[in-house]
Amino acid sequence: MVEINGIAHLFLTVGNIEAALPFYEKLLGYLGMKPVLKSDTFLYCVGGRTAVGIQQADPEHRGELFNQRRVGLHHVCFRARERADVDRVYQFAKDLGARIVHAPEEGAWAPGYYSVLFEDPDGIRLEVNFVPGKGLLAET
Repeated sequence: MVEINGIAHLFLTVGNIEAALPFYEKLLGYLGMKPVLKSDTFLYCVGGRTAVGIQQADPEHRGELFNQRRVGLHHVCFRARERADVDRVYQFAKDLGARIVHAPEEGAWAPGYYSVLFEDPDGIRLEVNFVPGKGLLAET
């Protein structure tokens, strides 16, 4: 058996790189992540013990919107350090022009689960949550 130490990075392929790059530069910067690689078609930010890459879709897929019910990614969830951070991200996402799927609310996923859910310019769903203590991670 191998015990992993979290997720090292994830990449999101976007259909509208012109809208996605400024959105993610601002959002990931707000979440404390620093850009380490950047071009007109690529962004790679590191922070919070992970990294997020944003890359342009192949030409035949540019302009397509995300569908979370297709094979592949469903959504991305960032874990906040405190409950009030979820409220701050909600306001930031609104100011950024993200489509809010749900405002901060409590959920049944774990005791004390509190989250906001919104979409990037391509409709990729992004969540920020807070779970007190170690939450379900205490069981791993």
